[in-house]
Amino acid sequence: MLKYFFEPASVAVVGASTDSSKLGYAVVKNLVDGGYVQSGIVYPINRKASEIIGLKVYPSVMDVPGSIDLAVIVIPYPYVPDALKECGEKGIPAAIVISAGFREAGSEGLDRELELTEIAKQYNIRLIGPNCLGVIDTHTPLNASFSAGTPPSGPLAFMSQSGALGTAVLDIALSGRLGLSKFVSLGNKADVSEIDLLEAWKDDPHTNVIMMYSEGMPNGQAFIRVARQVTRQKPVVAIKSGVTQSGSRAVSSHTGSLAGSEQAYHAAFQQAGVIRVGSMGELFDVSLAIGYQPPLEGDRIAIVTNAGGPGILATDALERAGMTLARFENETIKSLVQYLPDAASAANPVDVLGDARADRYGFALETVISDPNVDGLLVLLTPQAMTEIESTAEAVGAFAENTAKPILACFMGDKYIEAGVRILTKKKVPNYPFPEGAAKAFRAMADYRLIRTRPVPEFESFNVDKQAVRDVFEKVRGQGRLSIGDAEAREILKAYGMDIPRSEIAATPDDAIKIASQIGYPVVLKIASPDILHKTDVGGVKVGLSNSEEVFDAFELMVYRAQRYVPEARIWGCLVQEMVPAGGLEVLVGMNRDPQFGPLVTFGLGGIFVEALKDVTFRIAPFSRLEAEAMLDEIRARALLDGIRGKPPVDKAAIVEVLLRIGQLVQDFPEIVELDINPLIAYSEDQGAIAIDMRLVLSK
Repeated sequence: MLKYFFEPASVAVVGASTDSSKLGYAVVKNLVDGGYVQSGIVYPINRKASEIIGLKVYPSVMDVPGSIDLAVIVIPYPYVPDALKECGEKGIPAAIVISAGFREAGSEGLDRELELTEIAKQYNIRLIGPNCLGVIDTHTPLNASFSAGTPPSGPLAFMSQSGALGTAVLDIALSGRLGLSKFVSLGNKADVSEIDLLEAWKDDPHTNVIMMYSEGMPNGQAFIRVARQVTRQKPVVAIKSGVTQSGSRAVSSHTGSLAGSEQAYHAAFQQAGVIRVGSMGELFDVSLAIGYQPPLEGDRIAIVTNAGGPGILATDALERAGMTLARFENETIKSLVQYLPDAASAANPVDVLGDARADRYGFALETVISDPNVDGLLVLLTPQAMTEIESTAEAVGAFAENTAKPILACFMGDKYIEAGVRILTKKKVPNYPFPEGAAKAFRAMADYRLIRTRPVPEFESFNVDKQAVRDVFEKVRGQGRLSIGDAEAREILKAYGMDIPRSEIAATPDDAIKIASQIGYPVVLKIASPDILHKTDVGGVKVGLSNSEEVFDAFELMVYRAQRYVPEARIWGCLVQEMVPAGGLEVLVGMNRDPQFGPLVTFGLGGIFVEALKDVTFRIAPFSRLEAEAMLDEIRARALLDGIRGKPPVDKAAIVEVLLRIGQLVQDFPEIVELDINPLIAYSEDQGAIAIDMRLVLSK
């Protein structure tokens, strides 16, 4: 039904006005001036007027003789519900509510918005808004908005939760810098959201790139699922605002203190194949390159410049972005040496010198772009006395039109390069004021090549004992607790097939000695308390105890310290644990439940330094084995996993197995809001990994 927002046969403007200062007038005028009346019918709705901009006015949608596909509602908020009901009774399948005064206005406004959604559901109306700018489709053509004009047609579709930001984007489009296929201001997203538009635009023949500005995604799991399908067909470039630490709930785990909205969005976009940018400028830079240029089939970039300094800057920027400088064939270098002046450089970057005219640029461009080792070309130009700016821009545009390799330009300056930039824009060659922008655009093009070709994720499921976990949770809740410490958590780890050291709780020092003799020395002693999650803070861990005297003394001292430092804590005694072999690497596996995306699983270095170093990476469950393996390569200390200074590589497969099993656990039990396995001791290849300590927090 979203087609009625973009290709309606008829549009009713509820609240159309004869007053040119009113939004109701602006919407009708845009429908007329944008060309919609050439193919569709516009019905202005106003109880007092008889004609607006030459169009017959009707008192109500019920008075319109024919059917209506789309209603645009631009009236004060108290009257919107009744107007939407009339639309439902008329059988109108789609409505855009431009009117404000809903969720954004506080609790009363939220109630009004909920009333709208109920009416829409009752009458099976799809709804965009409220509190939005409207909708534009340049190919219908349809401008059902109160924008300042209709943008030129192009391959980029843009959705925005911010109407004000949308007006800025439209103004940029009106300047001729980019062309839009579709534009949607989502407003409060009472019904239609980013997810709906992604699905609708996936197969749109007029859209090559989907651009997105979002302030929040209530249904994060659905977004990942849909975006993952869409990005295999066409690129999605997104900017997300408001990514500060999420949630007001106090966190007690390492993972809880490390995870937040920023990490959740980063993981979500990464898993969904969405190209995330950090600024509006970068959003346009990346989208123009991907939308207007051919795909980048490799990472090898060539540079042609008329100035050495900018060439060096471009080289640095490309390498920082993870791209490589192309190594030319001998024939390419030979041709450049024969043609260019002696002082020029035939190596990459190719410096054609400051006195280069358009013909010298043209020869260099043709020679370089033909080299089989070149995947993309960056053309730099600075305005010098001999520079033929417009002719050079024409040459760049001509080559761009006749090659299957992407060409980006960096005409640096302002006043003198204006005419050249206009030519480049006309020829669909993106121009960047500085090399860094072009380098980021090339990086995004390379990233999308990988996104487009990566395999469809396969999610595994393990045979586990869910009932054992339920039993633990029921016991804990029955005691009025939400936190689960290591002593109880071992049952959960065992139930989900993870290796743990042998251990048992001792209520007295004598019990501890008996258990230790059964396990075998040396042993580890840990304070056992549901109220002490960070044992080391109270001296609650002692390793390497080699005889009964050491166990006895450690037990008494440990309990004494716990009672002194945390007098309100319930002390069960001490956990006597098998001393695991030395030589492994301590890593962390954890989870924090994000309010929008769900279980955010963490991996990184473990031990006591995890919060200080913050060397962690994240994925949202579910994730595939390949995605889990990628997590191990993303931490800064990944060399430790591979083995350094004579140490063997750790058992990465065992770590991946734990990540996948934890991913299943936190999906099977949505009541888990925080979880830490710290440390997980990973041994050398084929030697496995043992979960030493686990803590877990349940929802209220």
